[in-house]
Amino acid sequence: MNYHETTEWMFNQLPMYQLQGASAYKKDLTNTHLLVNHLDNPQQNLKSIHVAGTNGKGSTSHMLSSILQEAGYKVGLYTSPHLKDFRERIKINGLDISEEFVCEFINTNKSFFESKDISFFEMSVGLAFEYFSKEKVDIAIIEVGMGGRLDATNIITPVVSVITNIGLDHTQFLGNTLEAVAFEKAGIIKPNTPVVIGEYTPETKPVFLAKAEECNSEIYFASNLISETYPSDLIGDYQIHNKKTVQQTIHILNTQTEFNISDVQSKSGLLHVVKNTNLQGRWQQLGDSPKIICDTAHNKEGLSIVLHQIEKETFETLHIVFGVVNDKNLDEILPLLPKNAIYYFSRPNNPRGLNSQILYKKALEFNLKGEIFDSITNAYKKAKQTAKDADFIYIGGSTFVVAEIL
Repeated sequence: MNYHETTEWMFNQLPMYQLQGASAYKKDLTNTHLLVNHLDNPQQNLKSIHVAGTNGKGSTSHMLSSILQEAGYKVGLYTSPHLKDFRERIKINGLDISEEFVCEFINTNKSFFESKDISFFEMSVGLAFEYFSKEKVDIAIIEVGMGGRLDATNIITPVVSVITNIGLDHTQFLGNTLEAVAFEKAGIIKPNTPVVIGEYTPETKPVFLAKAEECNSEIYFASNLISETYPSDLIGDYQIHNKKTVQQTIHILNTQTEFNISDVQSKSGLLHVVKNTNLQGRWQQLGDSPKIICDTAHNKEGLSIVLHQIEKETFETLHIVFGVVNDKNLDEILPLLPKNAIYYFSRPNNPRGLNSQILYKKALEFNLKGEIFDSITNAYKKAKQTAKDADFIYIGGSTFVVAEIL
């Protein structure tokens, strides 16, 4: 199979949370252990940083990669989901994995995947481990897909574990209380391995402390330990928390491992995250006059920060291109949205995209008014045609909404 055929097979033949949602969720790590044993356990050859959290784990992972690249290390980076191309998930020093490596890996192992019912996410994780091992990276930054305890990435023994924050997202899998979600995320804490916590609440802190004590692991609360952050090219307001998390993690790498990163390299890495890693969709500016911003924030915690940042902008009229996936709690999200904006509702081009008619009718209950469009692309086009130079256009609600306009 060529690259297109290979990725189509991956997307369409096997469970994939990005497309299917709940039916793709695996309830234990049995398949992952089968897979890595089949691959001769490439993850055991890697030094790694494991990153979990409700929001900010992607930005945090990319910041860490950028800093370590500036320090001269060969850095593997595994994240999800992708925006445009599957290969974005697996990078070394900002460069996507080659189409050839993806094809060879899938074609070589396809019969095993089929016989053992290996999921899309599991094979992606196996591919990343094998690629990073063969390419002999100095360190691999591995972002959790969802949760932590039962995530397919949770078979690694990292040099440091990172948990950015806890919010109520994916509650059908992770639980509907902050304590329950924190328990799932804390599942990445490993014995005698330091853990950095980005943000905590009165509900989540005891969960983290208990798990760290159980594992005899030193725990560091970045929000208490880091008072001053360095500037970054990732300029969303929410990045302040991620930068504290990253700076504390770098401190641990410097003091408890053989890695050596200077302040100059940390500062340069934070200033060049986009250039070094090709990260997209985080308070990303797409135009000026009118100012156009897209952001992948998709849950209550993430959207509230982004919308608060929009409030601080100066503009005449706010235009919002908006769509969500079908597992979002609209009663939580829609009250956050400003009532004085013009809305362009559409369904993301994804099987999990919420029907725009349903979104539109629900939005009316919260006095959010606008039009329905048959695609995010057309909604965005109309917003650009309508907006005046002094206006502001925001595109968001889902990673998949942002993916369609980039």
